[in-house]
Amino acid sequence: MKILLIVCDGMGDRPCKELGDKTPLEAAKTPNWDALITKGMGGLMDTIGTGVRPGSDTSHLSLFGYDPRDYYSGRGTFEAAGVGMDLQKGDVAFRVNFGTVDENLIVTDRRAGRIDDVTELVAAVGQQEIDGVKFILKAGTGYRAGLLMRGSGLSHKVTDCDSHEVGQKVLEVKPMDDSPEAKKTADAMNKYLKASYEILKDHPINKKLREDGKPEANFLLERGPGYLDDVPSMQERFGLKAACVAGAGLYKGVAKVVGMDIYHPEGATGKKDSNIRVKVDKAVELLGEDYDYVFIHVKATDVYGHDGDAVGKKEFIEKIDKACAPLLDLKDTVIAVTCDHTTPCSIKNHSGDPVPLLIYGPDVRTDDVTEFGERPCGKGIIHRIKGIHLMDELLNLTARSHIYGA
Repeated sequence: MKILLIVCDGMGDRPCKELGDKTPLEAAKTPNWDALITKGMGGLMDTIGTGVRPGSDTSHLSLFGYDPRDYYSGRGTFEAAGVGMDLQKGDVAFRVNFGTVDENLIVTDRRAGRIDDVTELVAAVGQQEIDGVKFILKAGTGYRAGLLMRGSGLSHKVTDCDSHEVGQKVLEVKPMDDSPEAKKTADAMNKYLKASYEILKDHPINKKLREDGKPEANFLLERGPGYLDDVPSMQERFGLKAACVAGAGLYKGVAKVVGMDIYHPEGATGKKDSNIRVKVDKAVELLGEDYDYVFIHVKATDVYGHDGDAVGKKEFIEKIDKACAPLLDLKDTVIAVTCDHTTPCSIKNHSGDPVPLLIYGPDVRTDDVTEFGERPCGKGIIHRIKGIHLMDELLNLTARSHIYGA
């Protein structure tokens, strides 16, 4: 028996007035997911804990069966791994947003108008060396990038320059302890950010964006310093040969760190134009090979939530469901469909609300839930679990769990 996990990023929501006080998932027409939950079971899940607002990185660790309290080493670790950077012991890794600042370094857009590609800007910044520290920047999806600091005597215990708030000035990076390593890291990062800004603010791409009245991509908003840690693979921990099918870097990075093989089919962009069907087809192909566990990630549901676009989110959910039609014919596979967190359109950010969960398989108990949505799932027999327990559920349903005790 095999396992397929589908995570629709930020799909959970709250009732939206423009959808008749339904959530986007409840309002969406999802005949394929409804068919699965009718023959399976539903429930709610707190991916981290009750009322806790999950990050996308920590929530995925939890869904994969790794308690983030034990295995989380900073978001930068996963971002760097996800864009294919060679992270080494002693490096400090960061997530970077190309953002927009004014002449006073006040942030006016944390995502530079969701610029589609920053490859040329990354090349302009180039590799720099400051105070004996190498800075290596690599483009990710859209406005995102990974950043490595490489050198002796560095520390991940430094603050972010990104305040996560529009209208706030870029923060000075500061050491979080009194160690010389943290001070060295913070000082070098502040110099790097200033030097990069001087390069970016007058770049031809940004001059053109400015002329067109569009947000410039003129500042590197870094956050989430992380480091390379020893993490057991899913093969070592659960006896699962695992694969990831995704477009966005962070999720490929988390999957890579826990030992999954990474597949990025053409057309899987990690954005609103992503081809979901190619992901589903690739997952079905991999399940037909020697993989025990396949993870599909879909990003755009979260993007619509951050944009506050409930109608767009509903329509994209329908697109995902339509792409899932082949799953109705899967044999000997337990399928779980869920989210990593809730991103309500009303607040345009992550919240601590529980997420809906459906589990389908040839030998699972069934309940009376016939629609996949937040409120219907609240009536399911899975009840309300934590994300760290999802893997236990899936291992049990595929006869892979071990007896606890004699």
